[in-house]
Amino acid sequence: MNEDRIAGIVAQWRRERPDLDPDPLLIIGRIQWLAEVLDAALRPPFAEADLGNGEFDVLAALRREGTPYMLTAGQLSQRMLVTTGAVTKRVDRLIARGLVSRSVSSSDARGRVVGLTPAGVALTDRLIEQHLANEAAILRELSDTDRTALKRLLATLTRIVRP
Repeated sequence: MNEDRIAGIVAQWRRERPDLDPDPLLIIGRIQWLAEVLDAALRPPFAEADLGNGEFDVLAALRREGTPYMLTAGQLSQRMLVTTGAVTKRVDRLIARGLVSRSVSSSDARGRVVGLTPAGVALTDRLIEQHLANEAAILRELSDTDRTALKRLLATLTRIVRP
């Protein structure tokens, strides 16, 4: 589906149900379509690195923390907007690959922290460079003015729909 198809869907609804305003589809429908297209466009470097969905999010969340690149499962859950159960599954897969480790917290012997291994840091640094380059390439045809407006509008929409 492309922008013209979405406009076509809106035109069909206008014809079939003139009592309704289908214009929200021009925004929400496009955002949903873009989310799918962007995921497909941005996913290949992660797949090539044999990372499943969400595993790069764990690595990136840890890397963004700075040295010593450690967080609890609860902190990872908050930063990634997923359940702690989802974090545990992802962390277990990353431990098996030697990209993260799980250890006893230095501040609470009952707690556990997840940390990047040197291999995890190296992979994350390589992938974030590719990822940001891919995102920049996708946006390159937008003017600086359009990017600024889009950032502002998306931030506003994010505040409005926040659960």
